[in-house]
Amino acid sequence: MKWPRGLDGLCFGGDYNPEQWPEEVWREDVALMRRAGVNLVSVGVFAWARLEPARGRYTFDWLDRVLDLLDAGGVKVALATPTASPPPWFSLAHPDALPVRADGTRLLHGSRDTYCASAPAYRQACRRIAGELARRYADHPAVALWHAHNEYGTVCHCDHAAAAFRGWLRARYRTLDALNDAWTTAFWSQHYTDWDHVFPPRATQYLPNPGQVLDFRRFWSDELLAAYVEQREVLRAAGPDVPVTTNYVFGDWVPVDHARWSQEVDLVAIDHYPSDPGAGAEEETAFAGDLARSWAGGRPWLLMESAPNLIYAGGRMHAKEPGRMARHSLSHVARGSRGAMFFQWRAPRGGAERFHSALVPHAGPDSRVYGEACLLGQALDRLSEVDTGAVEASVALAWDAASWWALQGPGLPWDGIDYLAEVRAAHRALWRAGITADFVSLGRGGPLPYQMLVLPAHYLMSDAEAAAVRAYVDGGGRLVATYLSGVADEHGRVRLGGYPGALRDVLGVRVEEFRPTPDGWTEEVELAGADAVLPGVTRHRFGAGTAWYVSRRLDGAAFGALLAEAAGVPVREGAAELELVRRRGRHASWLFALNHGTTDHAVAAEGTDVLTGKRVEGALDVPAGGWAVIREAG
Repeated sequence: MKWPRGLDGLCFGGDYNPEQWPEEVWREDVALMRRAGVNLVSVGVFAWARLEPARGRYTFDWLDRVLDLLDAGGVKVALATPTASPPPWFSLAHPDALPVRADGTRLLHGSRDTYCASAPAYRQACRRIAGELARRYADHPAVALWHAHNEYGTVCHCDHAAAAFRGWLRARYRTLDALNDAWTTAFWSQHYTDWDHVFPPRATQYLPNPGQVLDFRRFWSDELLAAYVEQREVLRAAGPDVPVTTNYVFGDWVPVDHARWSQEVDLVAIDHYPSDPGAGAEEETAFAGDLARSWAGGRPWLLMESAPNLIYAGGRMHAKEPGRMARHSLSHVARGSRGAMFFQWRAPRGGAERFHSALVPHAGPDSRVYGEACLLGQALDRLSEVDTGAVEASVALAWDAASWWALQGPGLPWDGIDYLAEVRAAHRALWRAGITADFVSLGRGGPLPYQMLVLPAHYLMSDAEAAAVRAYVDGGGRLVATYLSGVADEHGRVRLGGYPGALRDVLGVRVEEFRPTPDGWTEEVELAGADAVLPGVTRHRFGAGTAWYVSRRLDGAAFGALLAEAAGVPVREGAAELELVRRRGRHASWLFALNHGTTDHAVAAEGTDVLTGKRVEGALDVPAGGWAVIREAG
């Protein structure tokens, strides 16, 4: 695991855009960074037009001065390749590299992400600018990390994408017969007899082929990964001792299998912006942190972007209450992040995101936000010791990007199906019960060293994945599977004989038909060895283990109680207000206590308060909205 070169301790900082400001502001910025304890900033993310104002003409002098200033101020740099925002001259020279929607509309320059990642001219231009940056700055003492691109996720349906899609399909299926079988093209006379007849799922008369739609998402994940790897190799060639990463963006529009991508980055880095201004923000924060840690395979990871003081929801901005920025940041650190980074350092005067959250807001450093940033910087400096600790989690949830994509496809039994909502509901129920969870990808193989495995709406399931689940339960594991799990194979073809096809024997049930209602999901479950334990819930002994099947939506408290019972652990009362996460190292453990409530809470602990250095004997009071990290005795 490579760590940012020359940077000790936890990272603190954010996106820095000096090209948006006159040079006299730069020195003030560095002074303010030093005061706040900032030690890492991302530079150049959207600076392509400034770095290369015309093809092959580079203006690096300003960046030289910026990096020198930051280095003199003790601030390291995650130097970005600016390829998420091609400059106007590139789009005018290569209009065929502009992205095309499914309906054939070609999008024009004027925003960010105006590119098709399959366009040869775009890929060549990306390699060129990455190479110029690498050659000039690989040995600069400020550069600690390469930040390739920004939030990969842009999709295109143009002819370049069509050609690349065909190539991907030929590599995956080898023959048209195999493709026709996987996509069930006998339906609606879609049988293909020539590769050139295959196109992306563009706008069509009625429902598109679900196998085609699913594979197009898979293709884009691989195509964008190939674009990243090209840049990574260019950067590594110039400076092999500088790690390379890219920042993951999360949303239902993103065709990226982050679990798979994480094998190709030196450091998993995520952007996270909660969408719920209420208590849901804390749940979303824990969810994102647990996902990132799991994608990283237990290695440390980094919160690359978050909003310091605002939550954007319902078409408006909600200010975070005092202390909430620190609690959200420390929730990520508790779950393995090597620090907390933000978008952005200084709020811009103009541009599309002029009102975006920033550590230095429009009000300037004489503001609550900057004051809280300084306090957070001090805290992160004192918490650097926790970086050696691994997060304790005895329960795992299965995560499957392909099931998410398949359940966004056409022709499903209910328009209300939402894979992400199902996974979040399971994680939320565990979180509110006080249970920390990992995520696992069944397709990656390997042992499942958890006392309980939860499958929320794991719709696609290959024979190998089904065998892994079967072996886990047979060997003594505890399984909880919800409706829509194991229904289809990896191509999205429904498994015959009754639902949930791949898991009927393990769960001891058989379902002949789904019965969704306007308010949720229900099924008529036939017992085939299982016992009914609650309305819509069954339990089945299988080998040395036990499998529960949840055939309807449960409310949060009931779901949490069921999951805690299945895991064999008690529900911790008040867990949604007092969040507890433990990291354990070889010689010490650290208990993070985050009070999201409006009243003080006592936490049982023995050890030392890392922030104050005071001894903790028996219990520690954590004030409303506050937090503590205890280095535990022994």
